[in-house]
Amino acid sequence: MKPTILIACIGNIFLGDDGFGCEVARHLNQCEWPDNVKVVDFGIRGFDLTYGLLDGHDLTIFVDATPRGDAPGTLYIIEPELAEIENSQNGQMVDGHSMNPMKVLCLAKSMGAQFKKILLVGCEPGTFGPEEGQLGLSEPVAAAVDEAVKLVQSLVEKSLQETTAPVL
Repeated sequence: MKPTILIACIGNIFLGDDGFGCEVARHLNQCEWPDNVKVVDFGIRGFDLTYGLLDGHDLTIFVDATPRGDAPGTLYIIEPELAEIENSQNGQMVDGHSMNPMKVLCLAKSMGAQFKKILLVGCEPGTFGPEEGQLGLSEPVAAAVDEAVKLVQSLVEKSLQETTAPVL
């Protein structure tokens, strides 16, 4: 049986670099994928993402703007500690339009989701724009989109190779 892979792109296109995941999704959806790989631009639809996680994928790759203090456009691969999700508070207040990946994972877990492997492809944002919002990515973040697409493709390829390798 083929492993199932969900590439869950998230972000808000009206808040500058927060739209990174959405832009990566646009590029990823132009690629050819095997039928067991699903690319979804969840945008700000946190509850849709939560329900999507209930399907029990073998690998879930989140794509999102991820402030960690490096130069704008820096890409990260982060593997969250699943133990943090297991030990999280299930009763946290949830806002369906402003959920970060950990909150979504915690909510999905509280609803019975089972996680096998989770990765986050994050990009250091430069700006979320002024109070009234901003369409479009900053130059360094826009320049990182193609590299993020290649990074996601390589993670999917690696996962598919690992699961189809013969056992000796």
